[in-house]
Amino acid sequence: MVSGATSCAGQKPESTDKYHRLVPYRAVFFDAGETLVYPHPSFPELLAQVLGEQGHRVDPADIREKVHVVSSIFTEAARRGELWSTSRQRSERFWATVYSTLLAELGLPFGNGLKRAVYETFTDLANYRLFPDVLSTLERLRGAGLTLGVVSNFEEWLERLLESLGVTPFFAVRVISGVEGIEKPDQRIFRLALERTGKRPEESVYVGDSPSFDVEPARAVGMFAVLLDRRGRHPDHAGARITSLGELPTTIGVAG
Repeated sequence: MVSGATSCAGQKPESTDKYHRLVPYRAVFFDAGETLVYPHPSFPELLAQVLGEQGHRVDPADIREKVHVVSSIFTEAARRGELWSTSRQRSERFWATVYSTLLAELGLPFGNGLKRAVYETFTDLANYRLFPDVLSTLERLRGAGLTLGVVSNFEEWLERLLESLGVTPFFAVRVISGVEGIEKPDQRIFRLALERTGKRPEESVYVGDSPSFDVEPARAVGMFAVLLDRRGRHPDHAGARITSLGELPTTIGVAG
């Protein structure tokens, strides 16, 4: 049951929390990376492990400190309309740019052997996990009668990853950029998810970890956008912000 209405025909309560509107939300869509799934045990630790196997000893803390330098690569690719998830060749080229930039900041070379090892590691399904708060949240939202979906910039293998993690049955639609040929922040990928579920923007929620790739385009489409800030990177975000997915049901008015 979603607060804001006792049912489609029920009476609306006199007040709601400061975020959700006096309409019942009927659908929730999620980003994937850093929202539902993560590299295990963490991105810095997994990368440090690969580097160590290639003869480069690096402290995961140093990787964590430098990783922000690659954010502009994603932004610039989107500005140029450069799709990176739609083929293995594009994906390999894009991630090579990301990792070579990061490793340069760490003072490390990025030869072909390391390039191959890093790419294979981060495309290996066995190296990913669900965040601990995912299953209970999905179960609660599904139990409240909401339609759930995924809208993600990810290569086509996200479909197999979700299957391997046992969460595919939760999602009525999985709109993956590597399959559709559209990447966020292009608003068409959000509209595609709405079209396939038959939901209107104003009755739909989108949850993701990026203000520019998730929140802003979802808002522009008319969805209620929630920033999932697991790492505390955006404490001054203007809008709905949560630090755990477990906070989502209350934020959108799901009772119970």
